[in-house]
Amino acid sequence: MRPVLAHGHRRQVLAGLLGLCAGGALAKLPATSGRSLRLTVAYPPGGTSDDTARELARRLEARMGLRVIVDHKPGAGGAVAMEALSRARAEDAELCFSAITPLLQLPQAGPLRFDPERDIAPVAAIMQTPVLVVATPALQVAGLADVIAIARLKPGALRWASSGHGTTGSLVLEQVRATAGVDITHVPYAGGGQQINDALAGQFELLSTNVAARQLAYVREGRLRALAVGAPQRLAVLPEVPTLAELGFPSANLASLFGVFASARWGTERLEHWHSQIAAVLRDAEFRQRLLAVGNLPADMSRQDFARRIAVETKAVRSLYNGATTTPR
Repeated sequence: MRPVLAHGHRRQVLAGLLGLCAGGALAKLPATSGRSLRLTVAYPPGGTSDDTARELARRLEARMGLRVIVDHKPGAGGAVAMEALSRARAEDAELCFSAITPLLQLPQAGPLRFDPERDIAPVAAIMQTPVLVVATPALQVAGLADVIAIARLKPGALRWASSGHGTTGSLVLEQVRATAGVDITHVPYAGGGQQINDALAGQFELLSTNVAARQLAYVREGRLRALAVGAPQRLAVLPEVPTLAELGFPSANLASLFGVFASARWGTERLEHWHSQIAAVLRDAEFRQRLLAVGNLPADMSRQDFARRIAVETKAVRSLYNGATTTPR
């Protein structure tokens, strides 16, 4: 004999079933024990993004009782991973860890095959990572002024590497070239790991890279020479290194803003749920100290403020390039 539900109880059950059906149960419900989440890193292994994403994954696993699988989809300055995320289904448990630069529609990055505003949803800002400009063993200089002097004497002879077209590091180079009126050759990489090895081998003269433990170690060992940082003020971990603004390049004084993103097909409830979980990790004193120890600045902001920051940066890029932005296709 089936139990008879009270009228009010029947209404609650019916409402719950309708809620599960609307838009797909998996798209509505938070992850629970026994489920897995894929966290894609938009850059190759071995850099600050990889280290931070793995630590975030570890803490989300402990906090939420689920498995977080970290993988990498490097390429096009992060646009490859973002394009893959844009194709994710509403029910897919998939997030992406990336800087915001793939969403800014930078002309030099080439045309995007997705619409950043329509297809990608910001979930949580994680950190601002200062850009570090270093000289490799291929160039013996005392400071950035010497670099500019050489570039004026030998246009195009100096090679400056970054993590790829459209990354913050490439923007730093562009602004230095424009401000000083010099010709320096850009050497784009697909991410941070291989470029560090090539920098140590002197395969090029200059490099703009995100501040990270590995880079700091090489600077302290004297294998790379720090010339400048892109940051609001000098870093506690590199107090002797001036900011690009101090050196007369305020427009090049840039830092990378990293965060976690989801498919825009996720509903608001699910996005807010994941924001709250990630924000809780970011508030953890030990996690924050890990960021600060290598020069990263924790980014405390709501999901809405994160989206507004991306919109402001996009507008600034469009103004910088006189409206010559890429068109999604």
